[in-house]
Amino acid sequence: METTLSFTLIPGRVVEPCDIIVRNGTILTMDGKNSILEDGQVCIQGDTIVRVGPCGSGGSESKTTIDARGGLILPGLINGHTHAAMSLFRGLADDLPLMEWLNHYIFPAEKRMDAPFVYTGTLLACAEMILSGTTTFCDMYLFEDQAAEAAARAGVRCLVGEVLYDFPSPNYGDPENGFSYTESLIRKWGGHPLISIAVEPHSLFTCSPDLLIRANEIAGTHHRPLIIHVAETLSEISEIRQRYGKTPVGHLESLGLLGPHLIADHAVHLDKRDIDRMAERGVRVVHNPESNMKLASGIAPVPEMLARGITVGLGTDGCASNNNLDLFTEMDMAAKLHKVRAMDPTVMDAVTVLRMATIEGARALGLQDVTGSIETGKKADIIIVDTNRPHLTPMYNPFSHVVYAARGSDVSHVLINGRMVMAQRKLLTLDLKEVMTKATEMAEAVRKWVSNG
Repeated sequence: METTLSFTLIPGRVVEPCDIIVRNGTILTMDGKNSILEDGQVCIQGDTIVRVGPCGSGGSESKTTIDARGGLILPGLINGHTHAAMSLFRGLADDLPLMEWLNHYIFPAEKRMDAPFVYTGTLLACAEMILSGTTTFCDMYLFEDQAAEAAARAGVRCLVGEVLYDFPSPNYGDPENGFSYTESLIRKWGGHPLISIAVEPHSLFTCSPDLLIRANEIAGTHHRPLIIHVAETLSEISEIRQRYGKTPVGHLESLGLLGPHLIADHAVHLDKRDIDRMAERGVRVVHNPESNMKLASGIAPVPEMLARGITVGLGTDGCASNNNLDLFTEMDMAAKLHKVRAMDPTVMDAVTVLRMATIEGARALGLQDVTGSIETGKKADIIIVDTNRPHLTPMYNPFSHVVYAARGSDVSHVLINGRMVMAQRKLLTLDLKEVMTKATEMAEAVRKWVSNG
């Protein structure tokens, strides 16, 4: 992909001191041209990027100056699919068949969860994501009002939705109540600067056609994304064919759910017709390679989807099936997995994969006008990667370095919505020791839940 050197100023605007200037680093803007600006600076006023240019251009006064020390300045990473509170299930039951994992460990534990559990687990997840450079995440789980509260406290941007399915929920009880709960989330969080709400039926095999149609109607009425797990496993493909005589994508089409408002998580097992349908209807996809590998679900045809113009973001899935929320490792895995699948080292190049974790990830969530690139007018979601490390020396290609060599622990600073949430590896919005202590206490309860069935 093309890379250029560029900078932008707002024409005709009187240059005034900024609230924050991030300077002295190489800026990977992730704009439409993948522009690179060496020795650049980003000027932030309030929550918004107001100038991007060479150091010293257009004035350099500010209340706060952050020195990138020659490192990389990037848009914050975007985790397009996770179940944040499952950070409390990390390592609970590894290396087991999927249905044994679900039926004997995950489902018994989830039946006993409550709002404080989800709040604590989401705080832990937010801490992990900030520390590894993620500034936006999309969540599907239970007690999602508490997930939103935790994200707001941590200062992380998120798109969240309560999981809907045909059986009773430990949160809202009868399935019918799930729709009311979702609409209450939309009312409560409308207009919040960081929190957005989606409508999120779990999957085609846990949701009846009537539930899916109702969820789609609510999404349309409130102009919200509709997010569903789609074609994740071969057993799902078999079950949907047996029930409805169609592929999962074909079933969604028959119900009128395919469209640009639909975000399909996983999308592993697709045939050519499925991909064509999704491309024609503008469906967006979130790829979760590490979770798909760990659960032996399969390899999603991402290069084929990209070739058809489908927007594909990147996600980690939950910590029970990954077991981390680090998008740097996810990028590395995504690039290498598809190269070996295609037996072609040119497939899923570094620029493509980094775009999946930034601007294309934002586009997948419908947030491309807000975040995902460093451009004037966008919200200031910015990270700094400290390249003064042995494993990042020397540096010939910054895109390759981010995807193949960098780690989440190399992120030194994180700003979200113009607010510093981490500086020099120190969390500023959360007491990390307190969060981890509470999480350890919660783990004792999980052990009892699982042992008691």
